[in-house]
Amino acid sequence: MLYVHSHDTGRHVQPYGHAVETPAIQRLADEGVLFRHAFCTVPACSGSRAALLTGRYAHETGMTGLAHRGWALDDDGRHLVHTLRRAGYWTGLVGEQHVSADPGVLGYDAVLDLPDHHAETVAPAFKRLLEQRPAGRPFFASVGFVETHRDFREPVDERDARCALPPPNLPDTPQTRRDAAAFTASARRLDRGIGAVLDALDRHGLAQDTLVILTTDHGIPFPGAKATLRDQGLGVLLILRGPGFTGGQVQDALVTHLDLFPTICEVAGAELPGRLPGRSLLPLARGTVDELHDAVFGELTHHVAYEPQRSVRTRRWKYIRRFGDRTRPVLANVDDGPSKDLLLAHGWADREQSAEQLYDLVFDPLECHDLAGDPGHAPVLRELRDRLDRWMEETGDPLRHGDVPPPPGALVNDPDDVSPEIPPRVAGAAARPA
Repeated sequence: MLYVHSHDTGRHVQPYGHAVETPAIQRLADEGVLFRHAFCTVPACSGSRAALLTGRYAHETGMTGLAHRGWALDDDGRHLVHTLRRAGYWTGLVGEQHVSADPGVLGYDAVLDLPDHHAETVAPAFKRLLEQRPAGRPFFASVGFVETHRDFREPVDERDARCALPPPNLPDTPQTRRDAAAFTASARRLDRGIGAVLDALDRHGLAQDTLVILTTDHGIPFPGAKATLRDQGLGVLLILRGPGFTGGQVQDALVTHLDLFPTICEVAGAELPGRLPGRSLLPLARGTVDELHDAVFGELTHHVAYEPQRSVRTRRWKYIRRFGDRTRPVLANVDDGPSKDLLLAHGWADREQSAEQLYDLVFDPLECHDLAGDPGHAPVLRELRDRLDRWMEETGDPLRHGDVPPPPGALVNDPDDVSPEIPPRVAGAAARPA
């Protein structure tokens, strides 16, 4: 079993219709099952990955912030590797993981120490990991690439810089085109790494019997995507190939990262560790059901700065609620780059944000026209507001009782900071003077 994951890629790759040449990812889609409407539960790195690997919402596991800034799982034993090891699997980790500051505590049988997590380093290391696996035992390997995280280090193709199309929520300018071109170059490097991993499976004669899961943590690192509860922040690529997932299928059902834990357990013949909110994807792939969920939920508490919000999405509607009194953007939670600079130069810092937002995803798929204040949509607003309240209550969300503090010693930026590169303070210490 192979879990391949990237940073900040959203669905911005070739099989989802974007002009980003990713032939290895396309090959995987052609041979497996592509999910068009897959979502993470947190549009931030650690919370998203923790939810996928525990099968539980981030606020249920303690991972409401970033691992490298002081957050941790409240119980490492909830991690998927423990369930798989009990089922007889050998487990290995190579590259990015972002669930713990110390990957050694997570429970993998083998963790390869690498100088960096770029594709050209991780892919050859995966080949070494395959050679370490014990003969005759099933294996689970986590292979993580840092691409397409900023800073984009790849040289920008000048043709791409002239012709690239920025994300649809951003203006088409020389700055945003060059920014989009830099992302494209990083995505191509990611694809080469994925191709090398798939080739290694082929050479070892493992491709036919190995379930390959390819996904990313959350949306692309542009304003209006990563660290937001819009579809551009929560929407992720998800492709599965292998036992139960073949034939170049395209699935349009609403699914989430939480569905991967029960899927993996069903394929592995492993016992689920208690009741989980996700459901196996196998019935969708087999065609025995058309839908798994009538709604999916999202959350953000801390990224580099505190910005508590929750969401519920159905086929038709998206409802987002922001908590607290702040109405201006938390700019530190948006990665620095040319697109961000452009918006800041045009007054983004002073734009107000509503405490409640409602979007009709049929007529407004980019979530631009907020209907929360429209009396004609009051019944929909009430229904989704109540549904979000019930979900928060049922899952024990601490935000329903007030602010959620960072753990002692965590590193946090102030919500007024413009950049995530501003040195953070230690949680509990006095705020920096203005």
